[in-house]
Amino acid sequence: MTSSFIRSKSFALALLLGLGACKVSKDVATPTADTPGQFRNVATADTTSVANLPWKSFITDPTLQVLIDSAIARNYDMQVALKSIQSAQLVLGQSKLGYWPDLNFNATYSRNRPADNSLNGQFVPTFVGHKYLEDYNVNVALSWELPIWGKIQNQQSRALAQYLQTEEARKALQTNIVEGVADGYYNLLMLDAQLRIAKANLALNDSTLTIIRLQYNAGDVTALGVQQAVAQEQAAAELVPQLEQGILLQENALSILTGTLPGAITRGTTLEQMTIRDSLSAGVPAQLVSRRPDVRSSELALTVANANVGIQKASLYPSLTITAQGGLNSFKSSNWFNIPGSLFGIVGGGLTQPIFQRKQLKTNYELAKVDREKTVILFRQSVLTAVGEVSDALAKIEKLKEQQVIAAQRVDTLQQAIVNANSLFRNGLANYLEVITAQSNVLQSELELASIKKGQLSAEVELYRSLGGGWN
Repeated sequence: MTSSFIRSKSFALALLLGLGACKVSKDVATPTADTPGQFRNVATADTTSVANLPWKSFITDPTLQVLIDSAIARNYDMQVALKSIQSAQLVLGQSKLGYWPDLNFNATYSRNRPADNSLNGQFVPTFVGHKYLEDYNVNVALSWELPIWGKIQNQQSRALAQYLQTEEARKALQTNIVEGVADGYYNLLMLDAQLRIAKANLALNDSTLTIIRLQYNAGDVTALGVQQAVAQEQAAAELVPQLEQGILLQENALSILTGTLPGAITRGTTLEQMTIRDSLSAGVPAQLVSRRPDVRSSELALTVANANVGIQKASLYPSLTITAQGGLNSFKSSNWFNIPGSLFGIVGGGLTQPIFQRKQLKTNYELAKVDREKTVILFRQSVLTAVGEVSDALAKIEKLKEQQVIAAQRVDTLQQAIVNANSLFRNGLANYLEVITAQSNVLQSELELASIKKGQLSAEVELYRSLGGGWN
């Protein structure tokens, strides 16, 4: 008898453990990332990547490092991301208690005065000596839903994946902050350089206008020549407040990005002093899956989707709940602690199987599967977007380098031309239009050269971010 009882209990326990390990849904594996063997515009597939560098090793300007540190610590979007991580940590900690039963302590007192004409009203005075009923109860209640069909396991997997997603979101935000602050700082250096160019050109135009006015007074130049020279000087002068406005707006934007009130931004260098790297190693596209925070987040989203499918599928199967309650109960306070007379205990088990709920559970399960299919598509899209962004950055670096060489040569040519034009003009061998045209051309070419160098610096940090660097 005892042996049979033990065998039956062992069988029941083994069955429950088996059901707990049983998952009623099959997970969809992360699809193989559809990536090329190497990036476009790359001659060889070098496995080393600049994204492996910590951002302070990639961005070495001390002033820019201070700005980025401030943005990471004080940017409000980053602070919200950190709070999201804290929330996810709490949910994850709660999910780890899924296998534990609920335990509640209850203490109650009730007093009931039945009607005199009721059955209780007729007999209560005979038993208790007065016309009201009292009940004193203190107990501990336990409720435990058995972990079957993999439901709790899926809930824990979902909570862990969601926590990891918030961490990847923080990393992605930091990479964007690093790129955004660096790009804003480089733009500020470009505007400073262009302002210096505009002021130098304005001084050159002023000198030319003085000569033309002297020639006008001597009768060698018409009033039209003076007017055109004045218009050219005014065009150069108009650039100064435009560029100063751009500097103020960029400083304000950088201040807000770094979590401070709008104000002046300290520069530790000039655009001319910034160096462009000869080459940057992009690594191989397959590395993006493990390095890019947004791609990792999409991969984790599939884990969440698999868990949701499992949870919804488990809801279609019966749930088994064990309840137990025990404590002290008495209708007289004097007998409340009379042990064992006041002791009571209740043990029960319940099996709940959904039968008809207007197809709601089945619909929820089908919706979870559709959401999982969408997650797979979004994962593939995130990989494709990542490869495209790296290819774009590599193309910018390559073509801006070619543009910089041509633009620098053009600036040298035009600077020589303006020297020759001024010399010829003073000796009466060139007219004022040639001088004005040469000055206008050199202004535009120098402004363009500064813009190209800023573009090169921005393309470098864009490549670094698109490869998944900037969060370590």
